[in-house]
Amino acid sequence: MTIYPVILCGGSGTRLWPMSRKATPKHVLPLTGDETLFEQALRRVAGDDRFAAPIVVAGAAHADLVIAKLDAAAGTRLVIEPAARNTAPAIALAAALLPPEAVMLVCPSDHHIADTAAFRSAALAAAALAREDYLVSFGISADRPETGYGYLRRGAPLPGGYAIREFVEKPDRARAETYLETGEYSWNGGIFAFRAGCLLDELARHRPDMARLVAQAVAQGQWDGAHFHPAPAPFAAISGDSIDYAVMENTDRAAMVPADMGWSDIGNWAALADALADRADAEGNVVRGRADLADCSDVFAMTDGPRISAVGLKDICIVVANGEVLVTSRDGAQIVGKLPGAVDQ
Repeated sequence: MTIYPVILCGGSGTRLWPMSRKATPKHVLPLTGDETLFEQALRRVAGDDRFAAPIVVAGAAHADLVIAKLDAAAGTRLVIEPAARNTAPAIALAAALLPPEAVMLVCPSDHHIADTAAFRSAALAAAALAREDYLVSFGISADRPETGYGYLRRGAPLPGGYAIREFVEKPDRARAETYLETGEYSWNGGIFAFRAGCLLDELARHRPDMARLVAQAVAQGQWDGAHFHPAPAPFAAISGDSIDYAVMENTDRAAMVPADMGWSDIGNWAALADALADRADAEGNVVRGRADLADCSDVFAMTDGPRISAVGLKDICIVVANGEVLVTSRDGAQIVGKLPGAVDQ
């Protein structure tokens, strides 16, 4: 069974401000190593005959950055969105360019996954369910009462996974602790498997206007070599929505596969610190660049040049990048994207 990876390259570059920017969102940055997160996403599905060459979906503003990382000889196709309309239209574009029976594996380009073998194992299980016309989400093993993620509540067992009994939005701390105690909940990882035709049918059921306009954008679009340009007018007319709200929370065929693969969405500076926890010192401090920390614990310090010096801090993130300085508590890291510097780039 061939799996068709679809890699989404979106983002506004606000949540990891001041390092990420609108012009350089986090997927084009080398945040967890020498490779960018996008390059890591490509590598996870490379060198394995079970995965076809990816389809990459990116906005026009970031197309050149994406093209610079693509290997033209690998057969990768690039869909260049004329406008940002969230994940549901982006995924639908890719689905419309695939045969209806093709099983697509939708992966964000800006996630960190430590265990590639576990990722591929989960992908195979999800693809098997997708061939049976389930719409499948990766359920990430929850190891702490995280308030920054949505949750999936497991229902009836299925081969290799479970039906989804309930989608839960980001909870408060008390509810998150309850979810963890029950053992019935996983984090919603934002990674999906669909049969292309099934996804488009479900979109037509629940968002008919979106489905119609995506179909028009594809029918009137043009190929430029390996790059596809959807027709701008119908695509711009779409009222954008996420795949979760548009389809997954409405379908009666939602399923999940459990995935324990060292996952993080790198959704804020605290999440990046957690993803780099294996590099922490004895006090839990993580340093990237020049930093001197005295009597500090669980501090994340990252700089693109100027030295950071800190004394007596705990649970703090300090970032110096692009001529800006950010200091936030770990809890406050979730709202960095609302700061004027992040919004008014």
